[in-house]
Amino acid sequence: MTDARLIDGKTFAEKLREKIKRRTADLKATDGLVPGLAAVLVGEDPASQIYVRNKEIQCVEAGMSSVGRRLPANISESELLATIMEFNAEPAVNGILVQLPLPDHIIAKNVIEAIDVTKDVDGFNHLNVGALSSGEEGLIPCTPRGCMLLLEDTLGDLTGMNAVVVGRSNIVGKPIAQLLLAANCTVTIAHSQTQNLPDVCRKADIIIAAVGRPRMIRGNWIKPGATIIDVGINRITDEKGKTRLVGDIHFDEAIKVAGAITPVPGGVGPMTIACLLENTLIACCRQNDVEEE
Repeated sequence: MTDARLIDGKTFAEKLREKIKRRTADLKATDGLVPGLAAVLVGEDPASQIYVRNKEIQCVEAGMSSVGRRLPANISESELLATIMEFNAEPAVNGILVQLPLPDHIIAKNVIEAIDVTKDVDGFNHLNVGALSSGEEGLIPCTPRGCMLLLEDTLGDLTGMNAVVVGRSNIVGKPIAQLLLAANCTVTIAHSQTQNLPDVCRKADIIIAAVGRPRMIRGNWIKPGATIIDVGINRITDEKGKTRLVGDIHFDEAIKVAGAITPVPGGVGPMTIACLLENTLIACCRQNDVEEE
């Protein structure tokens, strides 16, 4: 059996960003609108700083306006909520994201719920979560949206396929399960308490790995020809003492069994920011009663 096809999230994300850039230019030319994204970063976590900076750079490259707000780690929750209220009231800001995780003294749920649901471009507000689960219009979480775009590009119609989601987080596991259900898949959500997890995975036409454990899912857990979307990003030290990123799938084993698979890095990761820009564009259009396409 030949090695699995690599699902190139980096190239797909580039094409999606170009599409967003063209639509943003049209929006500015025809309606005088410039989609605006406000990114709030609390503290000085290096990984979060890099991630937010990349979001801001790609936002500007797409022709959107970017507003950054850096706040100290010891800021009070009430002060952070006041910043969010400020952006909620600003018409030029169409999307608001607060980079997670937050310092321990701030309750993330309170912050997420404070964001105007129409500007919640991360899709974490309970009203957007409810819209997703009930099939109504809302803003879809970025990483699950990116996973679905890659799946549909790879497989086309997903109707009738058996999908196993390994991981039940509010950020990835639960929303991707809802999206798969909407695409007419038969969906199993597996987790730390699932019995006989390898056997559950072996029945899957699609596996979404989002459990946060490096190389947990082995090649002999995978049905031959299955499509694998690896959301995991884990930093490990290899046998040569070098650090590198790996996913939740044991890639070297899985590539010999699967039909198609996302690499780490270069798979799902680039899609997350591209879908954030897409959500910002959608939010701008909806807030101004303009056609999204």
